[in-house]
Amino acid sequence: MSSDNRPDEQELKDQLTSFRESIDNIDAALVYMLAERFKITQKVGEYKAKYDLPPADKDREQRQIERLRRLAEDANLDPDFSEKFLNFIIKEVIRHHEQIREAEGE
Repeated sequence: MSSDNRPDEQELKDQLTSFRESIDNIDAALVYMLAERFKITQKVGEYKAKYDLPPADKDREQRQIERLRRLAEDANLDPDFSEKFLNFIIKEVIRHHEQIREAEGE
């Protein structure tokens, strides 16, 4: 470390690499978790299509948004961001459910 307490260039580079490796690992975990989530929502869509249930459930969606906002607050994450994220996922799930329903109707 230099005399002004600033790490040297290699230490700076090594620390950034370490941070980025952690971010990459978290991103990979998020992708795999989303994949697992969509596997289950696929089954939900098939179930809904089989029994002629609507693709969307506004009451559940609202409960989930409220729940996620509380979790975000507890985790010191912006609740607005978490709501936007969940809304994006919900839209995608509903789109999949509609596709399943259309395929079942063919």
